[in-house]
Amino acid sequence: MCIAYLAIRAHPEWPLFIAANRDEFHARPCMAAAPWPGRPDILGGIDCQGQGSWLGVTRQGRYALITNYRDPGRLIPGAPSRGELVSRYLRGTESPASYALAVHAAGAAYNGFNLIVGDAEQACYVGNRTGDPGPRPLAAGRYVLSNHLLDTPWPKAERLRLSLNALPMDQLGTSLAPVFALLKDGTPAQDHALPRTGLSIERERLLSSPFIISSDYGTRCSTIVTLHASGRALLSEVSYDESGLSTQRHDWPFTLDQRNATRL
Repeated sequence: MCIAYLAIRAHPEWPLFIAANRDEFHARPCMAAAPWPGRPDILGGIDCQGQGSWLGVTRQGRYALITNYRDPGRLIPGAPSRGELVSRYLRGTESPASYALAVHAAGAAYNGFNLIVGDAEQACYVGNRTGDPGPRPLAAGRYVLSNHLLDTPWPKAERLRLSLNALPMDQLGTSLAPVFALLKDGTPAQDHALPRTGLSIERERLLSSPFIISSDYGTRCSTIVTLHASGRALLSEVSYDESGLSTQRHDWPFTLDQRNATRL
């Protein structure tokens, strides 16, 4: 996943709202969002190559998402899959703070990443690249995460932040179509505003929009997670082909397991 917007306890009726795009090579196989085999309490996509995930939630209120930190000059050949950091958290019971500390301690083994883990009580951000001081608790508020540090104002991140900040969250229970439309913003940044991460200028241009279309690499899916104060929740995902056309949509409504989760 390459960009995500989160609203955590930013609205009295919607304590959790996530809107995210996953960008990946089209040739890399994956399974669309669904209950996991053997763990139907976990909902999310599965990366068939690394056997991890990019975003998922559980019926107990745990959630996790990860983005790559774009740093092509420091790639570690044979590093473990970053997606396992998501799947391990979703399968476990460790608190977000404790898990984030453990991930930070082991972070040097992985290629660059940004990870957010949360549950019904708290959320934490942790990464493994320069400028990251260690796990950071996330207070109530709105956040955007792309392929640098949390809230780095890259053009694509700021475009998505501004558009979703303006979205009336009162309407989340009516239709998610406006959210999916905003996630499909293919507007590239101007050259002077492009980040310089070691890629060619052509590649930087391609990756500078919230939604990416190309024959080899692009936005594979858009995922939305909503949790209402009543405990009613939904994970909705739209998959796309290399032309940017939607191929399928999966909606997975569920009710938060109040026996194992407190109210956000």
